[in-house]
Amino acid sequence: MSDADNRLTAMLSSIPYARFIGMRAELAGDEMTAILPFSDHIVGNPMLPAIHGGVLGAFMEMTALAQLSVGEPLKRQPRTIDVSIEYLRSGRPLTTFARAQIKKVGRRIANVHVEAWQEQRAMPIAALRGHFLLTSAED
Repeated sequence: MSDADNRLTAMLSSIPYARFIGMRAELAGDEMTAILPFSDHIVGNPMLPAIHGGVLGAFMEMTALAQLSVGEPLKRQPRTIDVSIEYLRSGRPLTTFARAQIKKVGRRIANVHVEAWQEQRAMPIAALRGHFLLTSAED
């Protein structure tokens, strides 16, 4: 297991909510894909049924944090400054995937974009743009 794999595993296991929703991630080179398996306890609207928007938002935020933990050697987990979420379509009762793209990493702040999809990556169900406060290994 690589150093990035170890950081990713440690980061996800340190977040109780990630464990609660069953989030996991796969790393292929420097590309990480987060996975949210469908489960009845993440449903927000049982009439459709649809995944709760808060679950999707948290899943994408944790995807951004996981990508930062893979890409940057940090002493502490980054702290969320702000996020903006676009809900594009209902999250159906299917496995959901997400990928984060680090747009810019400064000395103290990182800008990250995340897209979540289900059956086709070209048809995202939600997107997140966020800023995260970093604490480097030297701080």
